[in-house]
Amino acid sequence: MSMATDSETSSGLHLVGKLLDPASRPDPYPIYAEFRARGPLWIEEMSSLVVTSYHDCETLLRDPRLSAERWRFFQPDGAADPYPPDAPASVRRPWFLSLDPPDHTRLRRLVSSAFTARTVARMEDSVTRLVEECLDRAAEGEAFDVMSGLAYSLPVTVICRMLGVPQADERLFHGWTAQLTRLLDGFGNPGDGNDEWAGGMADMHRYVNDLVAERRRSPRRDDLISELLAAQEGGDALSHDELVSTIVLLLVAGHETTVNLIANGVLALLRHPGHLAALRADPGTASAVVEETLRYDPPVQLTARVAKEDMSVGKAKVPAGSLVILLLAAAHRDPEANPDPDRFDPAREQARHLGFGFGPHFCLGSPLARLEGRVALAAFARRVREPKLVADPPPYREHINLRGVSELLISHAGVMT
Repeated sequence: MSMATDSETSSGLHLVGKLLDPASRPDPYPIYAEFRARGPLWIEEMSSLVVTSYHDCETLLRDPRLSAERWRFFQPDGAADPYPPDAPASVRRPWFLSLDPPDHTRLRRLVSSAFTARTVARMEDSVTRLVEECLDRAAEGEAFDVMSGLAYSLPVTVICRMLGVPQADERLFHGWTAQLTRLLDGFGNPGDGNDEWAGGMADMHRYVNDLVAERRRSPRRDDLISELLAAQEGGDALSHDELVSTIVLLLVAGHETTVNLIANGVLALLRHPGHLAALRADPGTASAVVEETLRYDPPVQLTARVAKEDMSVGKAKVPAGSLVILLLAAAHRDPEANPDPDRFDPAREQARHLGFGFGPHFCLGSPLARLEGRVALAAFARRVREPKLVADPPPYREHINLRGVSELLISHAGVMT
Protein backbone atom coordinates (compact mmCIF):
# COMPACT_ATOMS: atom_id res chain seq x y z
CA MET A 1 0.00 0.00 0.00
CA SER A 2 1.42 3.40 -0.96
CA MET A 3 1.47 6.31 1.46
CA ALA A 4 0.85 9.08 -1.11
CA THR A 5 -1.87 11.62 -0.34
CA ASP A 6 -4.47 12.65 -2.91
CA SER A 7 -2.78 16.04 -3.29
CA GLU A 8 0.63 14.42 -3.85
CA THR A 9 -0.80 12.08 -6.48
CA SER A 10 -2.58 14.97 -8.20
CA SER A 11 0.64 16.97 -8.16
CA GLY A 12 2.55 14.02 -9.61
CA LEU A 13 0.05 13.49 -12.42
CA HIS A 14 0.19 17.21 -13.18
CA LEU A 15 3.97 17.04 -13.54
CA VAL A 16 3.73 13.95 -15.75
CA GLY A 17 1.21 15.81 -17.90
CA LYS A 18 3.58 18.75 -18.24
CA LEU A 19 6.41 16.39 -19.23
CA LEU A 20 4.22 14.65 -21.81
CA ASP A 21 3.21 17.99 -23.35
CA PRO A 22 5.17 18.46 -26.62
CA ALA A 23 5.72 22.09 -25.60
CA SER A 24 8.17 20.84 -22.95
CA ARG A 25 10.53 19.16 -25.41
CA PRO A 26 12.89 22.12 -25.94
CA ASP A 27 13.50 22.44 -22.20
CA PRO A 28 12.11 19.80 -19.81
CA TYR A 29 14.66 20.64 -17.12
CA PRO A 30 12.47 23.03 -15.06
CA ILE A 31 9.91 20.20 -14.87
CA TYR A 32 12.61 17.79 -13.75
CA ALA A 33 13.56 20.30 -11.03
CA GLU A 34 9.93 20.28 -9.83
CA PHE A 35 10.00 16.48 -9.67
CA ARG A 36 13.31 16.59 -7.83
CA ALA A 37 11.97 19.05 -5.25
CA ARG A 38 9.29 16.51 -4.29
CA GLY A 39 11.74 13.65 -3.72
CA PRO A 40 10.70 10.10 -4.64
CA LEU A 41 7.12 10.62 -5.83
CA TRP A 42 4.50 7.85 -5.83
CA ILE A 43 1.76 8.21 -8.48
CA GLU A 44 -1.12 5.88 -7.66
CA GLU A 45 -2.90 5.98 -11.03
CA MET A 46 0.28 4.91 -12.78
CA SER A 47 1.33 2.36 -10.12
CA SER A 48 4.68 4.09 -10.43
CA LEU A 49 7.35 5.73 -8.34
CA VAL A 50 9.29 8.57 -9.97
CA VAL A 51 12.87 8.92 -8.69
CA THR A 52 15.03 11.94 -9.44
CA SER A 53 18.01 12.27 -7.08
CA TYR A 54 21.41 11.16 -8.31
CA HIS A 55 22.05 9.03 -5.23
CA ASP A 56 18.71 7.20 -5.52
CA CYS A 57 19.03 6.58 -9.27
CA GLU A 58 22.58 5.28 -8.96
CA THR A 59 21.65 3.04 -6.02
CA LEU A 60 18.50 1.64 -7.62
CA LEU A 61 20.22 0.82 -10.92
CA ARG A 62 22.17 -1.87 -9.06
CA ASP A 63 19.46 -2.92 -6.58
CA PRO A 64 18.67 -6.66 -7.05
CA ARG A 65 15.12 -6.08 -5.78
CA LEU A 66 14.36 -4.28 -9.05
CA SER A 67 13.83 -6.09 -12.35
CA ALA A 68 14.85 -4.81 -15.78
CA GLU A 69 12.06 -6.89 -17.33
CA ARG A 70 9.86 -3.85 -17.93
CA TRP A 71 7.78 -5.70 -20.52
CA ARG A 72 6.18 -7.66 -17.68
CA PHE A 73 4.63 -4.39 -16.45
CA PHE A 74 3.58 -3.04 -19.85
CA GLN A 75 2.59 -6.36 -21.45
CA PRO A 76 1.46 -8.72 -18.67
CA ASP A 77 0.50 -12.35 -19.30
CA GLY A 78 -2.57 -12.51 -21.49
CA ALA A 79 -1.90 -9.22 -23.29
CA ALA A 80 -2.63 -9.19 -27.03
CA ASP A 81 0.29 -10.03 -29.29
CA PRO A 82 0.98 -6.92 -31.41
CA TYR A 83 3.05 -8.72 -34.06
CA PRO A 84 1.89 -9.99 -37.47
CA PRO A 85 1.11 -13.74 -37.48
CA ASP A 86 4.00 -14.45 -39.88
CA ALA A 87 6.58 -12.52 -37.84
CA PRO A 88 9.81 -14.47 -37.08
CA ALA A 89 9.98 -16.17 -33.69
CA SER A 90 12.92 -13.96 -32.71
CA VAL A 91 10.67 -10.87 -32.67
CA ARG A 92 8.99 -12.10 -29.47
CA ARG A 93 12.26 -12.56 -27.61
CA PRO A 94 13.01 -9.67 -25.19
CA TRP A 95 16.20 -7.72 -25.78
CA PHE A 96 18.87 -8.71 -23.31
CA LEU A 97 18.92 -5.21 -21.80
CA SER A 98 15.38 -6.07 -20.63
CA LEU A 99 16.35 -9.34 -18.98
CA ASP A 100 17.53 -10.14 -15.47
CA PRO A 101 20.31 -12.49 -14.34
CA PRO A 102 21.07 -15.24 -15.08
CA ASP A 103 19.70 -14.76 -18.64
CA HIS A 104 21.07 -11.23 -18.93
CA THR A 105 24.44 -12.26 -17.51
CA ARG A 106 24.80 -15.13 -19.97
CA LEU A 107 23.83 -13.12 -23.07
CA ARG A 108 25.87 -10.08 -22.07
CA ARG A 109 28.95 -12.24 -21.58
CA LEU A 110 28.55 -13.82 -25.01
CA VAL A 111 27.97 -10.50 -26.76
CA SER A 112 30.78 -8.70 -24.95
CA SER A 113 33.27 -11.30 -26.12
CA ALA A 114 32.80 -9.94 -29.65
CA PHE A 115 32.03 -6.31 -28.75
CA THR A 116 35.43 -5.52 -27.32
CA ALA A 117 37.58 -2.42 -26.94
CA ARG A 118 39.72 -3.80 -29.78
CA THR A 119 36.67 -3.88 -32.07
CA VAL A 120 35.90 -0.25 -31.28
CA ALA A 121 39.50 0.96 -31.50
CA ARG A 122 39.87 -0.36 -35.01
CA MET A 123 36.80 1.69 -36.02
CA GLU A 124 38.40 5.08 -35.31
CA ASP A 125 39.95 5.60 -38.75
CA SER A 126 36.72 4.69 -40.54
CA VAL A 127 34.62 6.85 -38.18
CA THR A 128 36.98 9.76 -38.85
CA ARG A 129 36.66 9.27 -42.61
CA LEU A 130 32.86 9.16 -42.39
CA VAL A 131 32.75 12.37 -40.33
CA GLU A 132 35.02 14.15 -42.81
CA GLU A 133 32.81 13.00 -45.70
CA CYS A 134 29.73 14.37 -43.93
CA LEU A 135 31.41 17.73 -43.43
CA ASP A 136 32.67 17.76 -47.02
CA ARG A 137 29.05 17.50 -48.16
CA ALA A 138 28.11 20.31 -45.76
CA ALA A 139 30.58 22.57 -47.55
CA GLU A 140 28.42 22.42 -50.67
CA GLY A 141 25.80 24.81 -49.25
CA GLU A 142 25.51 27.93 -47.15
CA ALA A 143 23.28 26.17 -44.62
CA PHE A 144 23.71 22.75 -43.06
CA ASP A 145 21.32 20.51 -41.13
CA VAL A 146 23.60 18.97 -38.51
CA MET A 147 20.92 16.41 -37.66
CA SER A 148 20.47 14.81 -41.08
CA GLY A 149 23.93 15.66 -42.40
CA LEU A 150 26.04 14.43 -39.48
CA ALA A 151 24.30 13.30 -36.28
CA TYR A 152 21.86 10.95 -38.02
CA SER A 153 23.92 9.67 -40.91
CA LEU A 154 27.10 8.83 -38.98
CA PRO A 155 25.85 6.33 -36.35
CA VAL A 156 23.58 4.34 -38.67
CA THR A 157 26.42 4.00 -41.18
CA VAL A 158 28.90 2.96 -38.49
CA ILE A 159 26.70 0.30 -36.87
CA CYS A 160 25.56 -1.07 -40.24
CA ARG A 161 29.15 -1.39 -41.43
CA MET A 162 30.22 -3.00 -38.16
CA LEU A 163 27.51 -5.60 -38.67
CA GLY A 164 28.24 -6.02 -42.37
CA VAL A 165 24.93 -4.63 -43.64
CA PRO A 166 25.28 -3.89 -47.37
CA GLN A 167 25.63 -0.15 -47.96
CA ALA A 168 22.63 -0.13 -50.31
CA ASP A 169 20.44 -1.40 -47.46
CA GLU A 170 21.46 1.17 -44.85
CA ARG A 171 18.52 3.39 -45.82
CA LEU A 172 16.10 0.67 -44.68
CA PHE A 173 17.24 1.11 -41.10
CA HIS A 174 16.42 4.81 -41.01
CA GLY A 175 12.69 4.10 -41.17
CA TRP A 176 12.82 1.03 -38.93
CA THR A 177 14.77 2.65 -36.13
CA ALA A 178 12.49 5.71 -36.16
CA GLN A 179 9.54 3.36 -35.54
CA LEU A 180 11.27 1.15 -32.99
CA THR A 181 12.40 3.96 -30.71
CA ARG A 182 8.84 3.80 -29.35
CA LEU A 183 9.99 0.68 -27.51
CA LEU A 184 12.56 2.76 -25.62
CA ASP A 185 10.46 5.85 -25.10
CA GLY A 186 8.18 7.47 -22.59
CA PHE A 187 6.06 6.43 -19.66
CA GLY A 188 3.46 4.38 -21.50
CA ASN A 189 3.00 1.10 -23.31
CA PRO A 190 4.49 1.28 -26.83
CA GLY A 191 1.50 -0.69 -28.05
CA ASP A 192 -1.12 1.69 -26.65
CA GLY A 193 -3.22 1.97 -29.76
CA ASN A 194 -0.35 2.53 -32.18
CA ASP A 195 1.26 -0.71 -33.29
CA GLU A 196 3.08 0.73 -36.30
CA TRP A 197 6.34 -0.15 -34.54
CA ALA A 198 5.37 -3.85 -34.45
CA GLY A 199 5.32 -4.12 -38.26
CA GLY A 200 8.68 -2.38 -38.47
CA MET A 201 10.08 -4.72 -35.83
CA ALA A 202 8.87 -7.77 -37.78
CA ASP A 203 10.38 -6.44 -41.03
CA MET A 204 13.69 -5.74 -39.33
CA HIS A 205 13.82 -9.24 -37.84
CA ARG A 206 13.09 -10.79 -41.24
CA TYR A 207 15.96 -8.82 -42.75
CA VAL A 208 18.38 -9.74 -39.95
CA ASN A 209 17.30 -13.40 -40.13
CA ASP A 210 18.37 -13.44 -43.78
CA LEU A 211 21.60 -11.60 -42.97
CA VAL A 212 22.52 -14.12 -40.24
CA ALA A 213 21.73 -17.04 -42.56
CA GLU A 214 24.05 -15.55 -45.18
CA ARG A 215 26.85 -15.14 -42.61
CA ARG A 216 26.45 -18.74 -41.48
CA ARG A 217 27.11 -19.79 -45.06
CA SER A 218 29.91 -17.28 -45.62
CA PRO A 219 31.55 -15.89 -42.46
CA ARG A 220 33.69 -12.77 -42.84
CA ARG A 221 36.66 -11.29 -41.05
CA ASP A 222 36.16 -8.12 -38.99
CA ASP A 223 32.40 -8.50 -39.21
CA LEU A 224 30.46 -8.28 -35.93
CA ILE A 225 27.76 -10.74 -36.99
CA SER A 226 30.42 -13.30 -37.88
CA GLU A 227 32.11 -12.66 -34.52
CA LEU A 228 28.80 -13.09 -32.68
CA LEU A 229 28.17 -16.35 -34.55
CA ALA A 230 31.55 -17.59 -33.39
CA ALA A 231 31.21 -16.29 -29.81
CA GLN A 232 31.28 -19.01 -27.18
CA GLU A 233 31.80 -19.04 -23.45
CA GLY A 234 32.29 -22.33 -21.64
CA GLY A 235 30.80 -24.22 -24.57
CA ASP A 236 27.74 -21.96 -24.65
CA ALA A 237 26.76 -19.97 -27.73
CA LEU A 238 23.98 -17.65 -28.84
CA SER A 239 20.94 -19.39 -30.32
CA HIS A 240 19.67 -18.15 -33.67
CA ASP A 241 16.79 -16.18 -32.14
CA GLU A 242 19.05 -14.74 -29.45
CA LEU A 243 21.52 -13.63 -32.08
CA VAL A 244 18.87 -11.97 -34.26
CA SER A 245 17.31 -10.20 -31.27
CA THR A 246 20.72 -8.95 -30.15
CA ILE A 247 21.63 -7.61 -33.60
CA VAL A 248 18.31 -5.73 -33.81
CA LEU A 249 19.04 -4.24 -30.38
CA LEU A 250 22.50 -3.11 -31.50
CA LEU A 251 21.05 -1.52 -34.63
CA VAL A 252 18.33 0.38 -32.75
CA ALA A 253 19.95 1.31 -29.43
CA GLY A 254 23.39 1.73 -30.99
CA HIS A 255 22.04 4.22 -33.47
CA GLU A 256 19.34 6.42 -31.95
CA THR A 257 21.18 7.26 -28.73
CA THR A 258 24.34 8.37 -30.53
CA VAL A 259 22.30 10.54 -32.90
CA ASN A 260 21.09 12.57 -29.93
CA LEU A 261 24.51 12.63 -28.26
CA ILE A 262 26.08 14.30 -31.30
CA ALA A 263 23.18 16.69 -31.99
CA ASN A 264 22.83 17.69 -28.32
CA GLY A 265 26.58 18.28 -28.12
CA VAL A 266 26.61 20.52 -31.20
CA LEU A 267 23.56 22.43 -29.92
CA ALA A 268 25.20 23.05 -26.53
CA LEU A 269 28.41 24.25 -28.20
CA LEU A 270 26.52 26.61 -30.51
CA ARG A 271 24.75 28.10 -27.49
CA HIS A 272 28.08 28.45 -25.66
CA PRO A 273 30.51 29.84 -28.26
CA GLY A 274 33.29 30.16 -25.70
CA HIS A 275 33.35 26.40 -25.24
CA LEU A 276 33.15 25.90 -29.01
CA ALA A 277 36.22 28.12 -29.42
CA ALA A 278 38.01 26.21 -26.66
CA LEU A 279 37.33 22.90 -28.42
CA ARG A 280 38.52 24.36 -31.73
CA ALA A 281 41.74 25.46 -30.04
CA ASP A 282 42.28 22.12 -28.30
CA PRO A 283 40.60 19.11 -29.97
CA GLY A 284 41.95 16.98 -27.12
CA THR A 285 39.15 18.33 -24.94
CA ALA A 286 36.49 16.62 -27.08
CA SER A 287 36.16 13.73 -24.62
CA ALA A 288 35.33 16.19 -21.85
CA VAL A 289 32.70 17.83 -24.09
CA VAL A 290 31.14 14.41 -24.70
CA GLU A 291 30.97 13.63 -20.96
CA GLU A 292 29.47 17.03 -20.15
CA THR A 293 26.88 16.60 -22.93
CA LEU A 294 25.94 13.21 -21.48
CA ARG A 295 25.40 14.94 -18.15
CA TYR A 296 23.88 18.25 -19.26
CA ASP A 297 21.51 17.08 -22.02
CA PRO A 298 21.61 13.26 -22.14
CA PRO A 299 20.38 11.29 -25.15
CA VAL A 300 18.56 8.89 -22.79
CA GLN A 301 16.46 10.89 -20.34
CA LEU A 302 14.99 8.09 -18.26
CA THR A 303 14.87 4.36 -17.64
CA ALA A 304 12.62 2.11 -15.58
CA ARG A 305 12.61 -0.99 -13.40
CA VAL A 306 9.88 -3.16 -11.85
CA ALA A 307 9.81 -3.85 -8.11
CA LYS A 308 10.12 -7.60 -7.47
CA GLU A 309 9.03 -7.20 -3.84
CA ASP A 310 7.56 -4.59 -1.53
CA MET A 311 10.23 -1.98 -0.83
CA SER A 312 10.80 1.59 0.28
CA VAL A 313 12.66 4.42 -1.42
CA GLY A 314 13.11 7.23 1.06
CA LYS A 315 9.67 7.75 2.60
CA ALA A 316 7.85 6.27 -0.39
CA LYS A 317 6.41 2.76 -0.19
CA VAL A 318 6.63 0.76 -3.40
CA PRO A 319 4.43 -2.35 -3.74
CA ALA A 320 5.72 -5.41 -5.60
CA GLY A 321 4.93 -5.23 -9.30
CA SER A 322 5.09 -1.43 -9.43
CA LEU A 323 7.11 0.54 -11.95
CA VAL A 324 10.08 2.58 -10.74
CA ILE A 325 10.85 5.38 -13.21
CA LEU A 326 14.37 6.77 -12.92
CA LEU A 327 14.57 10.29 -14.38
CA LEU A 328 18.26 10.21 -15.23
CA ALA A 329 18.24 13.67 -16.81
CA ALA A 330 16.87 15.07 -13.54
CA ALA A 331 19.49 13.19 -11.52
CA HIS A 332 22.28 14.68 -13.63
CA ARG A 333 21.20 18.16 -12.54
CA ASP A 334 21.02 17.24 -8.87
CA PRO A 335 23.21 19.91 -7.21
CA GLU A 336 24.38 17.36 -4.64
CA ALA A 337 26.02 15.41 -7.48
CA ASN A 338 27.08 18.21 -9.81
CA PRO A 339 27.63 21.75 -8.49
CA ASP A 340 25.99 24.51 -10.56
CA PRO A 341 24.22 21.78 -12.54
CA ASP A 342 22.33 23.99 -15.00
CA ARG A 343 25.58 25.37 -16.42
CA PHE A 344 27.14 23.67 -19.46
CA ASP A 345 30.80 23.42 -18.54
CA PRO A 346 33.08 20.83 -20.18
CA ALA A 347 35.89 22.06 -17.95
CA ARG A 348 34.11 21.06 -14.73
CA GLU A 349 36.21 18.87 -12.47
CA GLN A 350 33.94 15.84 -12.87
CA ALA A 351 30.75 15.37 -14.87
CA ARG A 352 28.86 12.77 -12.86
CA HIS A 353 26.24 11.12 -15.04
CA LEU A 354 24.35 7.89 -15.64
CA GLY A 355 24.15 8.40 -19.39
CA PHE A 356 25.12 4.79 -20.06
CA GLY A 357 23.30 3.39 -17.06
CA PHE A 358 25.02 1.84 -14.08
CA GLY A 359 25.50 -1.57 -12.57
CA PRO A 360 24.92 -4.87 -14.41
CA HIS A 361 23.10 -3.23 -17.35
CA PHE A 362 25.79 -0.63 -18.08
CA CYS A 363 25.75 0.02 -21.83
CA LEU A 364 28.05 -2.28 -23.81
CA GLY A 365 28.13 0.24 -26.65
CA SER A 366 29.46 3.12 -24.56
CA PRO A 367 33.01 3.01 -26.03
CA LEU A 368 31.62 3.29 -29.57
CA ALA A 369 29.22 6.12 -28.65
CA ARG A 370 32.05 8.02 -26.97
CA LEU A 371 34.29 7.50 -30.00
CA GLU A 372 31.67 8.75 -32.46
CA GLY A 373 30.80 11.72 -30.26
CA ARG A 374 34.41 12.70 -29.72
CA VAL A 375 35.37 12.51 -33.41
CA ALA A 376 32.22 14.27 -34.64
CA LEU A 377 32.34 17.17 -32.17
CA ALA A 378 36.06 17.78 -32.62
CA ALA A 379 35.76 17.78 -36.42
CA PHE A 380 32.71 20.08 -36.34
CA ALA A 381 34.56 22.60 -34.16
CA ARG A 382 37.69 22.45 -36.31
CA ARG A 383 36.14 22.66 -39.76
CA VAL A 384 32.87 24.64 -39.61
CA ARG A 385 33.56 28.40 -39.60
CA GLU A 386 31.28 30.76 -37.68
CA PRO A 387 28.35 28.36 -37.27
CA LYS A 388 25.11 29.92 -36.08
CA LEU A 389 21.72 28.44 -35.23
CA VAL A 390 19.02 29.33 -37.74
CA ALA A 391 16.27 28.65 -35.15
CA ASP A 392 16.63 28.55 -31.38
CA PRO A 393 15.08 26.49 -30.01
CA PRO A 394 15.20 24.10 -32.95
CA PRO A 395 12.24 21.79 -33.60
CA TYR A 396 12.14 18.63 -31.49
CA ARG A 397 10.89 15.12 -32.17
CA GLU A 398 7.95 13.73 -30.19
CA HIS A 399 10.07 11.42 -28.03
CA ILE A 400 10.24 11.94 -24.29
CA ASN A 401 13.00 9.48 -23.41
CA LEU A 402 15.18 9.52 -26.53
CA ARG A 403 14.62 13.26 -26.65
CA GLY A 404 16.31 15.12 -29.47
CA VAL A 405 15.91 17.66 -32.23
CA SER A 406 14.28 16.79 -35.54
CA GLU A 407 16.38 19.40 -37.33
CA LEU A 408 19.47 21.41 -36.36
CA LEU A 409 19.87 23.93 -39.17
CA ILE A 410 22.90 26.19 -39.04
CA SER A 411 24.36 28.90 -41.23
CA HIS A 412 28.12 29.11 -41.58
CA ALA A 413 30.92 31.00 -43.25
CA GLY A 414 32.35 27.93 -44.92
CA VAL A 415 33.72 24.49 -44.09
CA MET A 416 37.49 24.24 -43.94
CA THR A 417 39.24 21.48 -45.84
